[in-house]
Amino acid sequence: MLGLGWLEVTVILGVAILIFGPKKLPEMGNALGKTLKGFREEMTSSSDEDDSELDRK
Repeated sequence: MLGLGWLEVTVILGVAILIFGPKKLPEMGNALGKTLKGFREEMTSSSDEDDSELDRK
């Protein structure tokens, strides 16, 4: 995971909880997940469009 050990991940999560609070973190995780899902869908749809354009030529 990007060369991070469990200690570093734990420290990062601890700092995030201190900064944002435990109530805000699930909302932020949900928003991040939706953003990544949308990005992944756009990447696959754009590669599909590129493939169909190459087939037409």
